[in-house]
Amino acid sequence: MTDHLNLRPHKVRREDRPDGSIWLTSGYDLSPVATTTNDWLARWATAAPDRVFLAERKGEGWQTLSYGEALERARRIAAGFLDRGVRGPLLILSGNSIDHALITLAAHYVGIVTVPVAEQYSLIPAAHGRLKHVVELVRPDAVFADDAVAYSEALNLVGGFALCSTWGRSGAVPLSALTGDLARVEAANAMVGPETVAKFLMTSGSTSDPKAVETTQRMMTVNQAQIRDSLPFVAARPPVLVDWLPWNHVFGGSHNFNLVLANGGTLYIDDGKPLPALFPRTVENLGLVSGTISFNVPVGFAQLIKALKGDTGLRDTYFRDLDMIFYAGASLPQDTWSELERMALEVGGRIPLITSSWGLTETAPAALLQHVPAKGAGIVGVPLPGVTLKLVDDGTGRMDVRVKGDTVFDAYHDNPGQTQDAIDHEGFFVTGDAMRFVDPEDMTQGLRFDGRLSEDFKLSTGTWVRAANLRLEMLDALVGIAQDVVICGAGYDEVGILIVPGPDARDGTIQHGAICCNAAGEIRKRMERLAQTATGSANRVTRALVMAEPPDVGGGEVTAKGNLNFAKLLARRADLVARLYDDTDPASIVISK
Repeated sequence: MTDHLNLRPHKVRREDRPDGSIWLTSGYDLSPVATTTNDWLARWATAAPDRVFLAERKGEGWQTLSYGEALERARRIAAGFLDRGVRGPLLILSGNSIDHALITLAAHYVGIVTVPVAEQYSLIPAAHGRLKHVVELVRPDAVFADDAVAYSEALNLVGGFALCSTWGRSGAVPLSALTGDLARVEAANAMVGPETVAKFLMTSGSTSDPKAVETTQRMMTVNQAQIRDSLPFVAARPPVLVDWLPWNHVFGGSHNFNLVLANGGTLYIDDGKPLPALFPRTVENLGLVSGTISFNVPVGFAQLIKALKGDTGLRDTYFRDLDMIFYAGASLPQDTWSELERMALEVGGRIPLITSSWGLTETAPAALLQHVPAKGAGIVGVPLPGVTLKLVDDGTGRMDVRVKGDTVFDAYHDNPGQTQDAIDHEGFFVTGDAMRFVDPEDMTQGLRFDGRLSEDFKLSTGTWVRAANLRLEMLDALVGIAQDVVICGAGYDEVGILIVPGPDARDGTIQHGAICCNAAGEIRKRMERLAQTATGSANRVTRALVMAEPPDVGGGEVTAKGNLNFAKLLARRADLVARLYDDTDPASIVISK
């Protein structure tokens, strides 16, 4: 049902090495690559100057920016940077907006490094420690925030030349005031090349303090050529996105933003998010624009299905032009997948490509991509052209994944020790992720993500627990009850979970940080149902505890990507873990052994 997309079949070359490792590469050659991202902007400003490039909500409709306007305004802002002696790095504190995009385009046009960081680092006082860490690491000489008042504390913390969309802070320069000598701009632009560092992208900091990944122009331009080679429809029809994914993260800021820019598409900036208070705004935005590609996390798609079922107009608008549904961050539950297919057939008589990929901040990001219809969720595909994947078997069929290619980073900024530790003796980036073959006899079936090696642990019996996969199973089993779960059990003889409660598990009495929730019976019933299919103690969850306090951003329990920092949360809530294994605790939910 995806014949209209002219998808390219998977082609994979396999090499079995003398040391037992397996090297995989694409069977396709890489097509020509742009020199820099500036080439894309110049191309579309000439070929389609009046086409809408970016749009953000203003009142009942959209404020738009065309490709021609984007190039003109970016050059003028870049001239202002040069005239004021801004050399970078340029720290960007606020979220997705047209001004954020213009600042980025202007900086990259003249070779100034940008450092976008998560909004919560600035807006939540308890998270200012993370912002201080970034400032000390990258030492910016300029800073941008769209709202001078809302970001005033963070701007004062950073210091230096401050630039804002709105006036309202003494010493801050409004974006509209920037201009200068355009001749200097073109001279500086001529010096920007493939090896020019464009961004420092901060890692999530889930296992250590966030590191700054030096992201070059080459990494970004090669990645878009790889995606275009694997998904030809993005070039055949310029993509239209309604997208909320944050630009401080490599997927939103490099993958999605550049997918639009490289192919002359249009990005409608969604000012909603898959959170209870903000998701209605996403629904409103999706009702205004028919996108060709829909990016989201599984919980976002689950919420979207509820909205689509109750709104025929929204359903027609959402599916009308849709070529691809792309999930990331976790596996898409099969019921969500099936419902999306059913609705798409009902509206348009065809099914979009439902897919995912794999990569990290250090790989720009996409290294693997499932570019044909998958047989179920969790499959992340095959190597993109120009990527070499090295797989090291741990003896169970589970593979330690390492990657090399032009999209892989060269260095963490100002951190040679961690850079050296991240690269093996053959020049491969050691990702810390694990994979399994979908079919060990057929490489074209691709790979299935199998968790983070660092998240695995042993029970007291010596049995390994594959925490990432087990977490996905529990989230699927506890839909509506659990917003997230943390797998516990290191040093114990049973696996347990701490539950971040969803809307159906928040009612009850609170006792010292845990909820004796009214949904305990339903939680126990679902756990028992899942336990019946378990094959051993390592994948049988026998106990649960519902946390009363949400994960603390300021305490480092939530990463910049919005994911849980499991190690930090377990360390800070060791008392709850102990209570989880206390059968006499009234908040502990235990199933029969």
